[in-house]
Formats: sequence, C-alpha cells, structure tokens
Amino acid sequence: MFFLIIVFFNNRSFSQEGLPIYSDYLTDNYYLLFPSMAGASSCSKIRFTGRQQWVDTDKAPNLQTISFNGRLGDSRSALGAIAYNDQNGYHSQSGGYLTYAHHIMFSRSELDLDMLSFGLSAGLIQYKLDESSFLSAGFDPLISGVEQSATNFNIDFGFSYQYLDFYIHTSIKNLLKNDGINFNEQGLSYNNLRTYIMSSGYLFSNNSDSWYFEPSLMFVHKDATKETFADLNFKLYKDFNFGRIWGGISYRTSFDGANYVNNANQLTNQKLQYVTPLIGMKFNSFVFAYTYSYQSNSVVFDNGGYHQLTLGFDLGCRKDRMDCKCPWIK
Repeated sequence: MFFLIIVFFNNRSFSQEGLPIYSDYLTDNYYLLFPSMAGASSCSKIRFTGRQQWVDTDKAPNLQTISFNGRLGDSRSALGAIAYNDQNGYHSQSGGYLTYAHHIMFSRSELDLDMLSFGLSAGLIQYKLDESSFLSAGFDPLISGVEQSATNFNIDFGFSYQYLDFYIHTSIKNLLKNDGINFNEQGLSYNNLRTYIMSSGYLFSNNSDSWYFEPSLMFVHKDATKETFADLNFKLYKDFNFGRIWGGISYRTSFDGANYVNNANQLTNQKLQYVTPLIGMKFNSFVFAYTYSYQSNSVVFDNGGYHQLTLGFDLGCRKDRMDCKCPWIK
C-alpha cells in the first residue's frame, strides 16, 4: 500500500504532460504557464530555471527551462519561446514552444493600466521511456528492453486581464489529443492531456509606498483524470533604488487524494500538500529567485529536497509610464 500511494503522488506531480506546473511562475515567470503574458511587461525577459529534487538520489526528478518573451518593437504584438528538459527516473521529456501574444489597451493612455491580452503557443514535445535496464532479472514479454520515444505537437491558449493592481490569467494547455507514451496503471494509453489553469491576485500598498504585498490564488484542473489542485500564495515586496526584493510563501493542496492503511490498520485518505517559501531580488536588469518546497504528507519518500533557482535578465525596457506598482508588468 505504501508503494501504491507513492506512485499516486509521483504520477500526479511528474506525469509526462508537457511543461510541469511548479511554483516557479511566482518568481517573475508567469509566461511559463500563461502564453498571454508574453510581452506583457515593459521589458523583454530572458529567464532560466533549474529544479532538482532529492539531490543525493540517482535519476531524481529534475527540470531545466529557458524562456524569452518581448514586444515586437512598439506594437501591441509580442513573441515568446520556451525550451525545457524534464526527467523523472526512467521517464523524460523535452520540448519547445513558440508563442504569439497580442495586448489590447482599453485606457486612453498607458498611465492607467487596463489591458486585455491573448496568447497562443505551439510546441513539440518528445517523450522517452528508457527500459534498457529493466530486463536484468530475465525476459518479460511486457518490457521491450529499449528506449521508447514519441514526439507530439500540441498548442496552449490563454488570456489575461490586468487593471491597475489587479490581474487574472487563464490558460488551456494541451488542446489537442496526443498519445505520447502516457499510460495508466492498467497499461492503457490515454490521449486527453488537457489542463485548465486560472490565477488571480491583487497588489496592496501601505502608506509609505515602498512596501506592498500580493495575495493570489491559482487553480489547476486536469480534464482526463479529473484531478484538481490549488495554490494559495502570499508575496511581500520592497522597492529600493537598485530595484526590489521580495519574499513569500505558497501552499498547494489537491482536492482529491489516495487511500492507504495507517499504522493502526485503518483506511485513511491523504491529499497532496506542499509548502513553498520563496525569495527573490531584482538588481537593475538582473533577476535572481530561489524556492524550496516541503511536502507535508504523512507517507512520502522524503518531505523536502525540492530546490529551484531562477536567473533572469531584462532587456530593451520601454519608458515606464503606468501609474501602478504591478511588479509583473514593471
């Protein structure tokens, strides 16, 4: 039963369904989840992320991403690109997306932020399953003994609305049906990898105007498996002459869980739960952020060890005229 619950949470956290949904979007990286955020900022953005779980374990889950997004000159259109590599034991995937976004301003001038954005990403994803070491105990007709691979094309679509210090983002990932090498516990492939994401938040300022805080909420729902989880987030910012620093915390919980038998021989239910503190700094055009996730479930391989770094650079910044704090834009 212990093994089954570990597989349950492992599949939910690292299923091969495109770019994984972690907490790195909170480190000034909303474009990773929402194509409509490409070019939304007053600067073009380059971001690198690296995530490593269980640093002392061979073939532990790890993820690397690189992304770029920015406006096309002075137009309302923008382009973006993402490349990533994601590995979890003998499963791995790598892929790339190209994004087009368009931003519509409803306000009479750029002084007041009132913007609706649309974005469309198209990407290729290569899935791999390395079975070359599975036959050490002898022949098994269910195991090929080679590295299986499949390449799929898919698209993501989303929109964002931002009004002064309020925002709401939505996206639909994996609109098309792809088989890949995704299998359920019965060995049957499923081809509906569609995922719905919604995030919303508001920035509050104090009287000094140098400290401000941002509560936000994100919901994620997977269409095929009917899994739903939510992030409850809180971030605190402070402005300096050189830029800004921020810190915060994110709590993730699932709305469904796995049954297991506890030490008292009783059937109980456990839901996925993460607590992720984060810190970050913007120094002129350079961005650095770090997150560490702690898994608080009762039955896990390890409670901690989810380290993630974000490095970034802002380029070609336009003159800032917006009368809002909105750090996701400025």
